[in-house]
Amino acid sequence: MARLTRIEQRAQTRADLLLAARDRFLEVGYAAASLEDIADRAGYSKGAVYSNFVDKPNLCREVLQAIHEEKVGQLSALVSGPGDLQDRIDVLASWVERTAGDVGWTMLELEFVTVARTDPSLLAMVVELRSAAHRTVVDMLRTMLRGDADDDAADAEAELYALDSTADLMLAAAIGLGIQRAVDPTISPEPVIASLRSTLTLLGAGVY
Repeated sequence: MARLTRIEQRAQTRADLLLAARDRFLEVGYAAASLEDIADRAGYSKGAVYSNFVDKPNLCREVLQAIHEEKVGQLSALVSGPGDLQDRIDVLASWVERTAGDVGWTMLELEFVTVARTDPSLLAMVVELRSAAHRTVVDMLRTMLRGDADDDAADAEAELYALDSTADLMLAAAIGLGIQRAVDPTISPEPVIASLRSTLTLLGAGVY
């Protein structure tokens, strides 16, 4: 087997550390996870963590970003499948029911936001994560609705506003429901799902 180049070795180290960090953060939370534990789990020194991620907040940000991309990527793949809009809404509803309330993920998100409350640099990371998630959800909605952009500038602007607003609604609902279900799994997701069904049905009908 050919030896890895220096660039490949660095990429492998980074991937190993990111995976170990994800496992540890989801197991014990942000505050309780130490860089030493993460480095040991990945089989590297603590210095490798610093050289690849600078510090613990940046490492956690990258973990959360990877989780966001994975979750929304899974959903995008599901809603781009065959069937009409109502079929895709059914798929979305099932995904929300399965995913909202993932204790490790939800609590890590909540803890990181709480830690960031008094730290402007961490708050900036949280805002960046939320903005990236919003853009990804907007793209997912475009795929889900499969609507071609209208040539009329006013209609296109209205469509973009509707997609932005719907993405805001979905993120707010998912975060709120996720926190509640992480604490009490018996809480029903149905009110949120019903609201999303109504909103997406109207959006699919071009009611902006």
